[in-house]
Amino acid sequence: MGSETKRKAFVTQLDVRFGDVDPAGIVYFPKIYDFIHQAFEALWDIHVGKRYYHLVGEDRMGFPLVHSEVSFRHPLRFGDRPLVRVTTRKLGDSSLTLHYDFSVDDVLCVDALMTVVCVDLEDLQSLRIPDGYRERFEEIAESDELA
Repeated sequence: MGSETKRKAFVTQLDVRFGDVDPAGIVYFPKIYDFIHQAFEALWDIHVGKRYYHLVGEDRMGFPLVHSEVSFRHPLRFGDRPLVRVTTRKLGDSSLTLHYDFSVDDVLCVDALMTVVCVDLEDLQSLRIPDGYRERFEEIAESDELA
């Protein structure tokens, strides 16, 4: 861990299932995006306190992906149960960059940055992220300055 201090993060655990792997026995890379979105929905449900399903279906607000960076550091295999640590890298007026790291037995497997934008699902125009949600994302900020 060195001199770096671990800040508060949202942590969830996923399961690598048989259908997630390719003939080489490792997670087929597009499935990583599915895993990231599963962690994103768990973040909303557990940490933010609003099921993403209700946010999209009832509030008609969504957070579509506009940019992604994914580094595949170590293979995930059938039967692995990666811990996914989620932190806020950047919080803009309407955009949000989340940092996801997937590890198995303290081995970093996937390191990803996902930038999403808060939108009104009726016209896809960007919206300011509501203050109550902003506060929850600030709680898992990687640094004291999110700008």
